Amino acid sequence: MSALPLRGPAVFALMLAVALLCRWMAFVPAVIDTDEGLYMLQAREWLRGNWPFIAVWDMHPPGAPALIALAMAVLGESIRSVRLLGALCVAVTGSALDGLVRAAGGAPALALTAGLAYVVLTPTLTGLATNTEILFAPFVVGALAFAARLAARALDRAAAPRIRDLVPIGLLIGCGLVIKQVVVFEGCFAFALAVLLPWWRGVLDWRRVAAMAAAYAVLCATPILLLGLTYLLMGEFATLWDALVLAPLRYGFSRLSPGVAAWVVTAELLTLAAPLLLAVVATLRPLPEHRRLLVLGWSWFAVAALGVIAPGMFFRHYFLMLLPPLGLLAALGAWRLAAMLRPERVRPAVLVLLVLLALDAWRMDAPARMLDGRGLYEPDPVRRVAAALRQAVPPGSPVFMLNYHAVVLVLAEMNVTTRFAFPAQLSGRFFRTLPVDADTELARVLDSAPAAIIIDRGWLHTLRPEAIARVEETIAARYDLAASIAEQRGPVEIWRRRDLGD
Repeated sequence: MSALPLRGPAVFALMLAVALLCRWMAFVPAVIDTDEGLYMLQAREWLRGNWPFIAVWDMHPPGAPALIALAMAVLGESIRSVRLLGALCVAVTGSALDGLVRAAGGAPALALTAGLAYVVLTPTLTGLATNTEILFAPFVVGALAFAARLAARALDRAAAPRIRDLVPIGLLIGCGLVIKQVVVFEGCFAFALAVLLPWWRGVLDWRRVAAMAAAYAVLCATPILLLGLTYLLMGEFATLWDALVLAPLRYGFSRLSPGVAAWVVTAELLTLAAPLLLAVVATLRPLPEHRRLLVLGWSWFAVAALGVIAPGMFFRHYFLMLLPPLGLLAALGAWRLAAMLRPERVRPAVLVLLVLLALDAWRMDAPARMLDGRGLYEPDPVRRVAAALRQAVPPGSPVFMLNYHAVVLVLAEMNVTTRFAFPAQLSGRFFRTLPVDADTELARVLDSAPAAIIIDRGWLHTLRPEAIARVEETIAARYDLAASIAEQRGPVEIWRRRDLGD
C-alpha cells in the first residue's frame, strides 16, 4: 500500500470508489433511518422558498437539509441523490482522515489505511443513511487535520500557532455546528490540539491563548450567527431560537435511564467489536512510532463519546461519531497485527485485514436487507405507499402523516398539513419537545380536513393514546380507506377524505 504514491485527488478518488462499493446497498431502500426523510422534506420545502423551522420544524440546525437541498438541486429530487451525497461525504471524510494522520506524523500507508478503515466501517449503525453524523464528519475531521498540523509543529519544532492558522479550523467547526450541536465537543478538542497543546509545550503564553480562544469562538460562531441574522431579518429569530436552543433542552428531559442506556451502549460497542479489537491490539503492543497517534486516537475517541452521550437517547446513528477516531485506531491495530503475524509481508496482510473489516461491517446491515428483499426482489413498501398515495389524491394535496415516514410526502409530491411533520414529535412520545401544545396542534390539523391521513398500524403502540383516539374518531366520521399496504409489523393505511370522490 505504501508503494502507491497517492495524494490529494487520487486519495479522494480511491475513497469514493471504496465508499460506493461498500455502500451500494444504500441506493436500494427508500428508508434506512427515518430522520433522513425529515431532512429531505425540509430540503424540498427550502427549494420551494419555504425555510426550515417555518415550513417544516426540527430541533437540529438546518445544515443537513441545506446540504441535501444542494444535492437535490444539482442531481434531482430523489433518494439516490441524497444517498450519493452521503457517499461523497464519506469519501471526503476518509480523505481528511488520511490528511490528519499525515499531519500528525503518520506514514502515508498508515494514513491511507485509516481513511479506508473509516470508509468501510460506515455501512454499520444505520450509516448508509445520509444522516447528520455522516454530513458533519467531513467538517470535523478536516478541522482536526488542520489542528493536528499545528500540534505537530509545536511538538516537533516548538513553532507557535498564529491566529490566522485558526481560520480554517474555526470555520469548519462552525459549519459542523450548523449541522448538529454536538460538534461542540470535537470543536473544543480541535482548539486543544491547535492552541492548548502548544501552550503546554511552552511556545505560547496565557495571554496569547486567551486572544486565540476569543478569535476561535468568533470563527466557530460565524456560520450560526449569519443564520441567526437571516432569521432575524425575516422576523423569525424567535422560531430559530426555540428550535436550536430551547427544544434540545426540552428533549433532554426524555433521557434514557442509566440501566437502559448501559444495555444500548454495550450492544452498539459489540457491533464495533472488530475495529475495537484492532484498537486494543495497537494499544497493548504499540510500535514506538505509533505512540503519538495512539494518544491522539484515544483522546479523540473519548471526546467523540461525549457527543454520543450528551443527548441522552443513544440512537444507533449517534455512534457513527466514533468511527473517525476508531478508523485511526483500527488502522494502527491492523499494521501492528500484520507486523506480528506476517512480518515478511506486512502490506498484503494489512490489505486482508481491511477487507475483513469491510466484510464484518457490511454483514451487520446487508444480510438482513437481502433476506427481507425490499427494493431487491420484493417491492419497497415505502415506495408502494407513495405510489398508492399518488393514486388516492392529486399531487400537492395536504396529507397528514400520523406515524409513517416523512419521505413519502417527498416521493408522492404531497404537501404537509403541519410544520411539525415528524410523527414521533406530534403524535408520539417526544411531544414535549414541541413549542406548541401537541393536542391542540393535532386537533387543528384534523379540523383542517387533510386530503388523506396515513396510519402505520404496526407502530400505533408508539403513539399517545389520546392522539390515536382523536385520529380514529376523525377517520370514522370523514374518511374512507383508499389503500392498505403490507409493512413489516402490519398494514400501512391510506385514508382518503370521503368528499373527494373517485
